[in-house]
Amino acid sequence: MADPATLFALAAAGTLAVAIAAGAALKGWQDWLELRRLEIERSHGRRSAVPARLEMADLKDRVRRLEAIASGTDT
Repeated sequence: MADPATLFALAAAGTLAVAIAAGAALKGWQDWLELRRLEIERSHGRRSAVPARLEMADLKDRVRRLEAIASGTDT
């Protein structure tokens, strides 16, 4: 059987290694979240009117189709 001091040293080293790895992972996660936050803020500032126009045209087309179905002149 191993010496208790050796076992304690190994357990302490393992615990320290896990703590360092967890700290590094947490820092990476926080930095990634900050990067995504900045990307979202930048994308809101450069919003184009083209997608909104396309969406509006699509909605108008859907309304026309529904009106045609309702009136019985389905195309």
